[in-house]
Amino acid sequence: MLNTEAPSISHTELDLYPTTQLVDVLIDDQLNAIRAVSLAAAQIAAAVDAATPRILAGGRLVYVGAGTSGRLGVLDGVELLPTFSWPNERALSLLAGGKQAMFVAVEGAEDDAAQGAKEIMQLALTANDVVILIAASGATPYVLGALQAARATEALTIGFANNPGAPVTLQAEIGITLDTGSEVISGSTRLKAGTSQKVALNSFSSALMVRLHKVYGNLMVDVKPTNVKLLRRTVSLTMHATGRDEAYCRRILEECDFHVKIAILAIVNNISTSSASEKLQACGGDLRLALHKTST
Repeated sequence: MLNTEAPSISHTELDLYPTTQLVDVLIDDQLNAIRAVSLAAAQIAAAVDAATPRILAGGRLVYVGAGTSGRLGVLDGVELLPTFSWPNERALSLLAGGKQAMFVAVEGAEDDAAQGAKEIMQLALTANDVVILIAASGATPYVLGALQAARATEALTIGFANNPGAPVTLQAEIGITLDTGSEVISGSTRLKAGTSQKVALNSFSSALMVRLHKVYGNLMVDVKPTNVKLLRRTVSLTMHATGRDEAYCRRILEECDFHVKIAILAIVNNISTSSASEKLQACGGDLRLALHKTST
């Protein structure tokens, strides 16, 4: 029996606990998800280093999963646009059962290996693409079908699973095991197995975006201001990085369509936003490099 499916030997009378104790137990067990991700940190770092040159060469991120794992992949991908201005067409998600499976379980969809392979082949992958395959069991047929099809294209494959020795981690180019063990509610991998996947995917994609110069220091300088809250954030980020007042930073941001990196470069080096845009582009979007070049 898989570790994630095995009945837990702890809390065998969970249904008899008073509510306060019940909630405490469920929360406490989630701490094991963080420990599992921490133990896989070296493999996550290796995945980031392997993915970076491919993505810099124009590759795409492709998330593949079923059920909770698939939904977490979708979530990680769609959040890259507002956080890092990462284009949606370069963060794709394949979810067993299609878009409707985000909201309603599609019976039998995860068992269709041929469909996983078919959907991968429809993407016309290249060697620069990075395919992220997520399965708590590590043996979901839909995910394994997609994995085999992706391997045939020479795309980079990264497998995440919550059981040691799982097919998805053994067959992917880089395997990441998040060994969370049995669940407090036996077999419910939406609990700490899902939490570990969320943390691991978040860490992988965030680290990748840092390597792609989407972050300056620890500032989210490539934010896409898609709402009022994020517009305010562009102003506060620019103020923090430059030390200038709100009115001045807002005026410069308005000149460059609220592109924080351009505004910072223009303000710090006292140049026009158009010049700042050109210099930033010449430096591959690396704000730190652009600041250094314009100050020497």
